[in-house]
Amino acid sequence: MDKIMAKSRWYRLLPIAFITYSLAYLDRANFGFGAASGMATDLHITPSMSSLLGSLFFLGYFFFQVPGAVYAENRSAKQLIFWSLILWGGLAMATGIISNVNALIVIRFMLGVVESAVMPSMLLFLSRWFTKAERSQANTFLILGNPATILWMSVLSGYLIQAVGWRWMFILEGLPAIVWAFFWWRLVDDKPQDANWLTDSEKQALAEQLQLEQQGIKPVKNYAEAFKSRVVILLSLQYALWSIGVYGFVMWLPSILHAAPNMSIVKTGWLSSVPYVLAIIGMLSASYFSDKTLNRKAFVWPFLLIGALAFYGSYLLGADHFWLSFALLIIAGGAMYAPYGPFFAIIPEILPKNVAGGAMALINSLGALGSFIGSYIVGYLNGATHGFGASYIFMAGSLLLSALITLVAVKKPDAVKTPVPSTTTVP
Repeated sequence: MDKIMAKSRWYRLLPIAFITYSLAYLDRANFGFGAASGMATDLHITPSMSSLLGSLFFLGYFFFQVPGAVYAENRSAKQLIFWSLILWGGLAMATGIISNVNALIVIRFMLGVVESAVMPSMLLFLSRWFTKAERSQANTFLILGNPATILWMSVLSGYLIQAVGWRWMFILEGLPAIVWAFFWWRLVDDKPQDANWLTDSEKQALAEQLQLEQQGIKPVKNYAEAFKSRVVILLSLQYALWSIGVYGFVMWLPSILHAAPNMSIVKTGWLSSVPYVLAIIGMLSASYFSDKTLNRKAFVWPFLLIGALAFYGSYLLGADHFWLSFALLIIAGGAMYAPYGPFFAIIPEILPKNVAGGAMALINSLGALGSFIGSYIVGYLNGATHGFGASYIFMAGSLLLSALITLVAVKKPDAVKTPVPSTTTVP
């Protein structure tokens, strides 16, 4: 069975998914470095406007999740992501060219619109190629593009800003998405039956296993019924609160660190990358054991609780204990990222494939709303209080509530009892 289930899926598809999502993260997260360098001065951006600009991306991201996912589900995820790559690369490059804040407002919102369908479309894409016993790890290799990109982007952006300025940083970091779009189009097939690199027996084995898993899931007629279900509503709220912590952290960590005494932009870049090393280790470990045990909930809520406690500890230490506070921020960052793979494996296991993509899009869109709130309020609190303690408390409270909702939302560790071949392994 292991040979029939085609190990080639792992090394052919996951590197492509990883690179694609990495480029999306590169072009949304480098704004934090632009804001921490000369952008604000050159474009006459006030602290309150900086908070709005940091969060506008997520407002655009919020509105277009579900339509994009429905298109990917009914038409083509491959086509949707191809055009998204070209458009978001162009918008990212345009960030380095504009000369006034009004243009930047439009670009940040449109960047969110263009990227909005990428996450649910990629999750839907992977659910067509990987079985239940593989899905948490497959999702994790996709979402690893988030912390892995921020890790190297933090270092690269610091050097680029120092060498050529913030404008060229945006231009040089936006170009790869446009180039990669054509590799994506050449290398990817929407569904296993379209792939000429799989044998007929491999296609049949995968199709049979995925169909077998669907038989254990209660039918859901349409999106309206799925969106009103208890678990989708609770997981949407959970993910919104979780995202407040994640994106409050991602968007403003460079500014938090750059405010420390004797902190250059290059040093800020190196230090900003450290939490994402722990994030990668945590994500790989959590997804591996989640797939082994098929217990998703147990690998989500404890990490969110650890993140909440780490933020609160950083608040208690205050600015006078920079290195201890930073160590706790490293723990918070790693803990917030660890549960992504198990979390996004939950929905395809409890909802049928005709509505799973739309449900994941709805959850992700509420996460985008949380990201908007988190990035805006954290920036606002930092500016209003001239410190970071208030924003630490805000992020800690959001993560604590998210952990508690996870316990309530997912009633059983293994909600769907379907036969899963134990011989299927990750190469």
